[in-house]
Amino acid sequence: MRFVVNHCCGRARVGVLFAGNSSIPFETPALLLSTKKGLPAFLSRDLIASLPFPGPHPLHISPIHLLDGPTPAIISSIGGLHQLSALQNCVFVASARDSIESLPESVASNKLGASFETPRGRRLVKPSDYMEIISSLKPDIWASLADEVPASVSEKRNKASVDRTLRWLDDCLALDKTGGNNIFGAIVGGSSVEERKRCANEVAKKNVQGFYIGGLGLGESMEERPGLLNSIMDCLPEEKPRQISGLALPEEVLQGVASGIDLFESTYVYHLTLGGLALVFPLEILEGEIFNTHLHSSDEITKINLRATIYRNDASPIVNNCSCYTCQNHTRAYINHLLNVHEMLAQILLEM
Repeated sequence: MRFVVNHCCGRARVGVLFAGNSSIPFETPALLLSTKKGLPAFLSRDLIASLPFPGPHPLHISPIHLLDGPTPAIISSIGGLHQLSALQNCVFVASARDSIESLPESVASNKLGASFETPRGRRLVKPSDYMEIISSLKPDIWASLADEVPASVSEKRNKASVDRTLRWLDDCLALDKTGGNNIFGAIVGGSSVEERKRCANEVAKKNVQGFYIGGLGLGESMEERPGLLNSIMDCLPEEKPRQISGLALPEEVLQGVASGIDLFESTYVYHLTLGGLALVFPLEILEGEIFNTHLHSSDEITKINLRATIYRNDASPIVNNCSCYTCQNHTRAYINHLLNVHEMLAQILLEM
């Protein structure tokens, strides 16, 4: 794995990340498309290849999804996640947390491992269990196990989460058969600037290739988040990439970009697609200073509900001048029809 920063503007930066088997990098900042057990919920292998994305497609997977699937031995015998999903040209980024099927449950976490709410109930995942599935999946990038806690926990519980996360990072490094070539060290600390700094400073000393910033989007306000992010960034080397989870809304992603985040793991697109919503960002607004005002004042500026009856006879594309397959070939009226008759093609076209 190799990361290059091409340009900086304040804390924000653009760069390229070489990962996996591809000799072609993908550009950052980048969105990691969320998956279920390795595949996006509504996109097949051929549709992923058709998406207008420069370089290999970065996909996010939670190893917790595979705990109730094929055994690690079977996954290893198949050849890992790339062979299992037949997505050899994609870049898989693995971290335990997502907001579809593996939500962190801090109440049940203990010194032995992190707890997650899954469709099959609450699961306690020990570092050894986590590394067994990571070793079999062979993702291109993976984050160490973290004890992610909400902003409302006590100072004592918050400190314990940092101590556990640092200890589990050491466990993951010790069990990693690749010698730490693809690991992102997890940084937690809740809403405490001091604990965030302590965790970031300790992780920066380890043999990690990048950083996974966890524990955000769990109760802290948007006003206090820039201070938390900036305190972390001040402790991290600039030449290594940074991934974050929990920042889902467009304005939250922009907040992360402004702080210097490179990779965003978000299920926002998945949840919008389920609801029949489409993202629309008019370029004339993106280019002007009025963007922030509109972004906070009107949902209609950023997304539209295609289930609404006003789109029944709308023969225009979702976004004018958009080059994607959906906008080039279908209308709002057609997708409105597909949604109202419960055709899965609606979700496929919306996710594209």
